[in-house]
Amino acid sequence: MKFFFVLFLAIPMLVFSQNTIQTKGISIDHDFQNIYSLKLADDSLQTTFLICIKKNVAEHYHQTHTENIYVIEGKADMSINGIEQRIRKGDYLNIPMGTKHAVTKVPSRKPLKVLSIQSPQFDGTDRIIIKEPNCDF
Repeated sequence: MKFFFVLFLAIPMLVFSQNTIQTKGISIDHDFQNIYSLKLADDSLQTTFLICIKKNVAEHYHQTHTENIYVIEGKADMSINGIEQRIRKGDYLNIPMGTKHAVTKVPSRKPLKVLSIQSPQFDGTDRIIIKEPNCDF
């Protein structure tokens, strides 16, 4: 009976840990101009990216996607529906579809590094640029 209990506890841990990625172990070529994006996971329900930003991201919104952002490193000034706020390591943001958002400035030499989870699956076609600063994204 004890064996089945241990097996019952172990199987979910094995199933849920299959796609573990250590973001600290990902090698990033820091010669990128402004934005570096690496797709980490993708299925019909979501697409997950590791994104590094040196300067800014154009103001935009997503017609059919919700974006969840977790700040891994750095800090930045971000505008969400015209309200400016400072985001930093450990912050989590939920940006519902249709919400205008932008990274207006990364104030340090170290890039902002975030985990961005788009749901449902993201192919980039629903990104509507509103205001285009001098940036790559």
